[in-house]
Amino acid sequence: MIYITRRERFNAAHRLFRADFSDEQNKEVFGKCSNPNWHGHNYELFVTVKGEVNPETGFLTNLKLLSQLIKDRIIEKVDHKNINMEVAFMKDKFASTEVLAMSIWDELETGVQALGASLHCIKLHESENNFVEYFGN
Repeated sequence: MIYITRRERFNAAHRLFRADFSDEQNKEVFGKCSNPNWHGHNYELFVTVKGEVNPETGFLTNLKLLSQLIKDRIIEKVDHKNINMEVAFMKDKFASTEVLAMSIWDELETGVQALGASLHCIKLHESENNFVEYFGN
């Protein structure tokens, strides 16, 4: 088994808040991230796939096709968008980086399989100090 990772980048805004909380509760729980005027991140997305090397091609999967899959299913939908309001696959979901990473997995899993690999990990850097890794269910 071999693992290979593709990195993509996007910029997006979001707000961490619960509608059933007061403004004071949201600020207490989520701090500056609950700013009613939103805040943004320069995200780095790492998609790691796994499988066996194809003896005909010498690689696990075509990285150009993997990159296009990520761009079509994720980047085009989230880049320069408000995650809470404009991203269909995040509708009615809490816009944390954790939930975003899990949702990205769901959006990519079948496409990665169609490329002859299995999804191993979604790593999403929200900032230089914070990132999430998700390995599926």
